[in-house]
Amino acid sequence: MYAIVKTGGKQYRVAPNDILQVEKLDGEPGDVVVLDQVLMVATDKGLEVGAPLVEGASVSCELVDQIRGKKIVIFKKKRRKHYRRKRGHRQHYTVLKVLEILTGGAKPKAKPAKKAEAKKAAAKTEEKAEKPAAKKEVAAANKTAGGEDDLSLLSGVGPVLEKKLREAGITTFRQIAELTPEQAKELDEKLNLRGRIEREDWIEQARELMAGKAPRAKVDQKKAAQNAKKDK
Repeated sequence: MYAIVKTGGKQYRVAPNDILQVEKLDGEPGDVVVLDQVLMVATDKGLEVGAPLVEGASVSCELVDQIRGKKIVIFKKKRRKHYRRKRGHRQHYTVLKVLEILTGGAKPKAKPAKKAEAKKAAAKTEEKAEKPAAKKEVAAANKTAGGEDDLSLLSGVGPVLEKKLREAGITTFRQIAELTPEQAKELDEKLNLRGRIEREDWIEQARELMAGKAPRAKVDQKKAAQNAKKDK
């Protein structure tokens, strides 16, 4: 028993347990993919040719892997025009294993491989376990050697300004995160910050640092370094 199916603008002759490589289809390894564009089916009873498709026929396949083909180099040149263009391309493909050929509107009986589902579940579990640990590490890095919150991680806060804040009784991110608009204005006037609390968004920054997120100042420095490399 075999069938002729169409997918990705191409036709393939398939039979149960065949492995075929087709143009990329959506899905992950272990998923069941149904090819419903069947042009012809050959059974013990004979051939059934579609016009153009065989009604009620389909091919059930297991998605084995998502791969990429060999790299193709495209080079263009124009004489005496100083025109050169070089591009590379690797086509995406999907590897399928044919499970069964269905006729008469039958639905696929085979189930997707359980290995892929187990891998997905394990990956999700590891991700959930890693997130709290990562947040704890970032939170620990946001503290000084004495165990206090490192206020210099706030954007716009240097050693001098950090000293002023500690002298004013501001020693933790929580104190800054819980400032009301009136308290923020009062602190701004007291330390002569010239609107820096609102301009630099200290309250939101403090909340992010309490949640274990990376300091904005470091993120901005990293982006600036990356942009500098690109410019070079």
